[in-house]
Amino acid sequence: MTVRIERNGAVWTVIHSRPEARNAMDPASARALFDAFVEFDQDAEASVAVFWGEGGAFCAGWDLKHAAALGDDDDGVSRLTFEPGHSRAPMGPSRLELSKPVIAAIAGPAVAGGMELAMWADIRVMEESAYMGVYCRRWGIPLIDGGTVRLPRLVGQGKALDLILTGRRVPADECERIGLCEYVVPYGDARFRAEALAHDIARFPQACVRADRRSARDSHGLPLRDALRQEWDGSRKVVADEGIDGARRFADGAGRSGDFEDRG
Repeated sequence: MTVRIERNGAVWTVIHSRPEARNAMDPASARALFDAFVEFDQDAEASVAVFWGEGGAFCAGWDLKHAAALGDDDDGVSRLTFEPGHSRAPMGPSRLELSKPVIAAIAGPAVAGGMELAMWADIRVMEESAYMGVYCRRWGIPLIDGGTVRLPRLVGQGKALDLILTGRRVPADECERIGLCEYVVPYGDARFRAEALAHDIARFPQACVRADRRSARDSHGLPLRDALRQEWDGSRKVVADEGIDGARRFADGAGRSGDFEDRG
């Protein structure tokens, strides 16, 4: 089994384990990862997922050794259907539009399709020795798992085109500087830090977390008025369901002086 799930309360860690291939993606792993994240999104008790590659590599991209063994009439891609938000992609879950946050814990390479998977997550935690890069550039394989869409949204079009066209290695410190990751941590600490962050997020009222996350993600490209309307429509019920209760807890003394320990 190349994919397993470790559950700790409301936090799930989805683990891809093909260390002999630096966690390069083959069809079996793509299916298993897709299914694991669908299961996470549908489980009422799960709040935040951590996505981690076991063995010192996040993901070295599409398994080119597998691709090289395909016949000329079977590229391994064209038979996959495309249904935005729901269909399985060559790299597995990269077209899923989940209702809950995912944090990528990145060690070693997150390159080519692995970089696309990292960008699919909401937050990226990179070890200081980790790196990204559009390494598929040198093999004539385009970005087909969201890379050309998500990268400009994260770092801006000019920087995105630099990385896309050159295919160069992007070390963790540069990723943090340009907005391609949010945290850089010491070697060996990515999973620990990502799980701690996930538990921190999971302690908040989750309807509010998900509403704000959804609005931030879905407003991209909308005119201001439409984005404000979308924010309002997606949040007003949450105020009644969670916000009023939270205001009452504050009035009773919780959360004063910036103390957020009582978040439930």
